Amino acid sequence: MNHPSSKSVAHFYRHHALQWDEIRQARFVEQPWLDVVLEGVEAGGQVLDIGCGSGSPIGTYIDSKGFDITGVDVTPALIALCRERLPRHRWLTGDMRTLSLNARFDALIAWDSFFHLTREDQRAMFAIFQQHAKPGAKILFNSGPENGEAVGEFLGAPLYHASLSPQEYTQLLNAHEFDVLTFRPNDAASGGRTVWLAVAR
Repeated sequence: MNHPSSKSVAHFYRHHALQWDEIRQARFVEQPWLDVVLEGVEAGGQVLDIGCGSGSPIGTYIDSKGFDITGVDVTPALIALCRERLPRHRWLTGDMRTLSLNARFDALIAWDSFFHLTREDQRAMFAIFQQHAKPGAKILFNSGPENGEAVGEFLGAPLYHASLSPQEYTQLLNAHEFDVLTFRPNDAASGGRTVWLAVAR
């Protein structure tokens, strides 16, 4: 059974979009990981940002490196900020769980987004990752360090996270034609996030 707070994630971001955007600008801990996932992508390469938020700081950084972005987020107010800040890129309001763009990308990023899905929905996402990755594309995402669910509080509201076990993530990646490059649990440089980096075969 899914935790009831799992259904409130989209509502949380809709209700707190502008506050979240302001807080999000304070730290850019993911830059070293973005450099790794984008390494080897040619100028003008296509990057898919799944759960792109407001387009900053990740989108603005990718844009500064000369790549083309397709960003997807469930929150209309955040997509509006993306379009305002980075109008030359493609920004879509939508649910990552039903993503089907009929396109493949040179890099996929699901930073601070994928881990808001229930464990069942996370399992289903790996087919979507596979569907959108070119051979050789790297994927970057966060999880928890171990199997479980957690509900924290942020801006006075509950915020849901879930994770599979590292073993199951590895199995799912392998089953969907990805090879694990890095698994970094509780990465201190990333504010304690657990980080996965894999490459499509």
